[in-house]
Amino acid sequence: MLRLHGFAVSNYYNMVKLALLEKGVPFESVIVHGSQSPEFLAISPRGKVPVLQTEQGYINETSAILEYLEELVPAHPLLPAEPFARAQVRALVKEIELYIELPARACYPQAFFGFTLDPAITAKAKDELLAGFAALKRHGRFAPYVAGEQFTLADLYFLYSVDLACIVGKKLFDLDLLADFPAARALFERLAQNPHVQQIAADKDAEMAAFIAQVRAGKK
Repeated sequence: MLRLHGFAVSNYYNMVKLALLEKGVPFESVIVHGSQSPEFLAISPRGKVPVLQTEQGYINETSAILEYLEELVPAHPLLPAEPFARAQVRALVKEIELYIELPARACYPQAFFGFTLDPAITAKAKDELLAGFAALKRHGRFAPYVAGEQFTLADLYFLYSVDLACIVGKKLFDLDLLADFPAARALFERLAQNPHVQQIAADKDAEMAAFIAQVRAGKK
């Protein structure tokens, strides 16, 4: 059986977890935080989660894990069958990751954990977030899903990266990044009705307080 290593507050872990649940793949969860210990670096070269344990060995990096699952379990596909459409989904995934996820992540220490960042970092992140959301408006179809009629990998990244970016926008810049993006807001509402999404959200909520306390304790 596959074993998913990670923890419920990690958005990338939750992307893989939702893919497994949507595809109906049996798996076990192994709760672990990223680590630079020799033991964890042996299965995740950069010491990050998630990591998928298979019979052949370990797979790290979310995008690689998701592509592996797509090839391993063709049922309930998360990529379209047609090559051009598949390329569009992959492009949307990279756009969300590079232009929304990464700028927002630079601000997580201040937005979520009480650290104070250099104003130059937050100013750059704000500009990049605005540009990233503008790109998503231009490229995303939201009909009703990010890439069109099919739930795809792009929706996993949307659900678990754009939501955090919106929190960063509100907390740090008093910006509602979805104010003029009703299609994205509607998709969040649609996805929130998915039982698997609800299960993952409940698991995350149950772990959040302890995780934040742990990070803040490490700050002292």
